[in-house]
Amino acid sequence: MYITEPKKQIPIAYQADLLVVGGGCTGVFAAVRAARLGLNVALVEKQNALGGVAGNGLVNIWHSLYDVDFHEQIIAGLTAETVEHLKKTDSVILTDSESTAIRFDPNMLKHILDGYIQENKIKLFLHTHYDGLLTDGNRVTAVLLCNKDGRSAITADFFIDATGDGDLMRDLNVEYFQSHRMQPPSSCFFMTGDAGNDLSELIEKHGQEFGLEDDWGWNGTVPGLKDITFRADFHVFNVDCSRAEDLTYAEIEGRRKAFAFTSMLKKYGGKNSTIAALCSQIGIRETKHYRTRYQAKEMELLTGKRYEDAILNGTYRVDIHHNHDNGITFKYLDGRQETIYGKSEKKVQGNWRQALGLDSCYAKFYQVPFSILVPNQIENLLPAGRMLNADDGAFGALRVMVNLNQLGEAAGTAAYLALHTQKSVQALSGVQIRNLLRENGSAL
Repeated sequence: MYITEPKKQIPIAYQADLLVVGGGCTGVFAAVRAARLGLNVALVEKQNALGGVAGNGLVNIWHSLYDVDFHEQIIAGLTAETVEHLKKTDSVILTDSESTAIRFDPNMLKHILDGYIQENKIKLFLHTHYDGLLTDGNRVTAVLLCNKDGRSAITADFFIDATGDGDLMRDLNVEYFQSHRMQPPSSCFFMTGDAGNDLSELIEKHGQEFGLEDDWGWNGTVPGLKDITFRADFHVFNVDCSRAEDLTYAEIEGRRKAFAFTSMLKKYGGKNSTIAALCSQIGIRETKHYRTRYQAKEMELLTGKRYEDAILNGTYRVDIHHNHDNGITFKYLDGRQETIYGKSEKKVQGNWRQALGLDSCYAKFYQVPFSILVPNQIENLLPAGRMLNADDGAFGALRVMVNLNQLGEAAGTAAYLALHTQKSVQALSGVQIRNLLRENGSAL
């Protein structure tokens, strides 16, 4: 069934050179990089604050900015700049860890991102939802929005889809695919009290009483917040969070599991465990992937293939949260491979390099080229974020924040170059974009 909406005029709320839709770090860094290059930039975010999963999702970990041997810094730009700001406020802990090198206070991150917006005179719209778009052939001309002022539009010469799920790409009918191994989301929270060292035993004995599976999870400290721990103990399985009904269910079920977990600890663990803060958005790992000119491949990443137009350097391992059992699989550049099951962390280990007959001379980092951002037809839009075009293994490595931060900066730089040269994104030189990133401190 359908209803017909009467025709009406939509007021234009703002006119920009570049509009970025989505205010996670990917979108913010795209906006900031473009603004620093001289564009008039607008940024739209549906939540009350910037930072996305790193902010309102409470996931307070970025991976290392160095190669796998911790000898050479390979990632710079706004990620490194933000770490320096966090240092000044004692809001970060740095370690030589492969996957948890940078732990930060999400609240301070939000404040720092606010500062970037103000310093760079970016027009920000919070509590503002994307509501559709208008096109002229293969070009986007305007994006429709909805907020406290009602419906309005922003016109721009260039657009970046940083919505995570690829909402603009969806409405442009760009071809997409979904993995049958779609990684499940997790609802994160901050907790007071200690969960103790006997989680596996507690879950085995009492988890069923509270509707909790023996699910793999993780946790950590929160810099600057005494006696508070970050928790991501449970997934929400069998959901596609690009669907409204599934997303609603996932948010509710994620909160239920968080409270069930602390209730179990109080009853059987003898611990003073209480939820101090709940994420205001579930940590979505994967939904749709949109086709672009290049698809990232697991083996190309793991073997460190190089590109002259590389826009991303990374070391984060292949990291696949299972959607069919309680496990997680890791593959490292040096060949190590392990699958871990449940709170007891039962492990199955191997070596993918040895299995392929490769020698012990492993890559120190991997790259992806500019063409991973370039759609096949739309001339003035780039998708930047977890909707990226990658196979299961490559996505498991690229989906994390530090990698997506770099894609955001590259998209912002490409937007500037496209407008400066009056070219479509398909006609841009990836080498020129890499050189611009280097000139502006975003690439090494």
